[in-house]
Amino acid sequence: MEPAPHPRRGKILPFVPDGESWVARHVRDLPRSGIRDFFDLVQTMEGIVSLGIGEPGECTPWNIREQAIFALELGKTGYTSNIGLPRLRRAISRYMERLTGVRYDPEEEILVTVGVSEALDCALRAIVNPGEQILFAEPSYVAYSPGVVLAHGVPVGVPTRFEDTFRLRAEELAEKARPGVKALLLNSPANPTGTMVKEEELEKIAGICRRENWVVLSDEIYAELTYEKPHRSIASLPGMKERTIVFNGLSKAFAMTGFRLGWACGPAPLIAAMVKIHQYSMLCAPILSQEAGVEALEHGAAEVEAMRRIYQKKRNYLWRSLTALGFPCHSPEGAFYLFPSIAPFGLSSKEFALRLLREALVAVVPGTAFGPSGEGHLRCSFSPRMEELEEAVGRLSRWMRKSFPKKSDPAARS
Repeated sequence: MEPAPHPRRGKILPFVPDGESWVARHVRDLPRSGIRDFFDLVQTMEGIVSLGIGEPGECTPWNIREQAIFALELGKTGYTSNIGLPRLRRAISRYMERLTGVRYDPEEEILVTVGVSEALDCALRAIVNPGEQILFAEPSYVAYSPGVVLAHGVPVGVPTRFEDTFRLRAEELAEKARPGVKALLLNSPANPTGTMVKEEELEKIAGICRRENWVVLSDEIYAELTYEKPHRSIASLPGMKERTIVFNGLSKAFAMTGFRLGWACGPAPLIAAMVKIHQYSMLCAPILSQEAGVEALEHGAAEVEAMRRIYQKKRNYLWRSLTALGFPCHSPEGAFYLFPSIAPFGLSSKEFALRLLREALVAVVPGTAFGPSGEGHLRCSFSPRMEELEEAVGRLSRWMRKSFPKKSDPAARS
């Protein structure tokens, strides 16, 4: 029997679910990643040379791949402990002590995660109460602000400037100190700028965190990839291990992005809280990745150093090429990104990147993907193979001479 018509509205129409109305407000209002939006367009085009995605151009070293294969042949295909294989946690403890000078108890102070992204997500959900603020330097990695929002916190970017080499300054950070701030999210070397916090500045920042009783979430995924000076972890400073969660993993330095293996090291109570979230969501990191991770940490130092030297050579090549074409650009101290200014060319970041993509078939990331402070800049990765970098520079040079002849001609600029 058909439903009776409404006396004023006529025949009743069948109910059509409105899926969008069911989406949580804080998720519905979250913007898509600026990087993914741009590279959705790239995927529709052919013949592109990409300097956009932050992924090593080198393949995972063979001995690490072989260990994953061997583990599979041995039938190691099950779950592991929530917090990770004991052998891997012991290897991480030894590795982090060599890298940072800080020793972490593998039983209570280390959690193995599905990449650093999951580690950061667990940490934010473990420490943030609704409405609490998390500070971070901007331009910043694209996941920081959304990650805070998904944890029901309030992201607060601290703008940095090109003329200051995008360094986070203690005095500007201190201006953000107020009730309701819970933590500082620190990234050094930084994505997208390649900037490292100077040691004297790091000490001042640590002092502010101690004074204000902030937690520090220190993303050190690029710690091994530095070019003029070694990385210094804020956790190694007096009174900071007790309030700092350090994140690292195998994606960047070991060229293992697809293995999705990261970790968090920090105070036992905070790691225990993160384990609660991890065990009810991811359960554990993939066992084959963990087996490969042991091999990487125990026998991968030579390969990492070789790749670091290759990145340094590619950094120098791309930096010289961009500056010769008229791009104001700092030589990055770490990671594998340049963040050149496009101020001389009179276009927004998005306009410049879209024209470069469509007219020269070279993909870079508009600086606005990394927050408002990124406007007027592009992120250019020097992680691709050298022949790809050379091809990209050739295309860029020809396009610049055609599109901006006076700006890209060294004789005209002099």
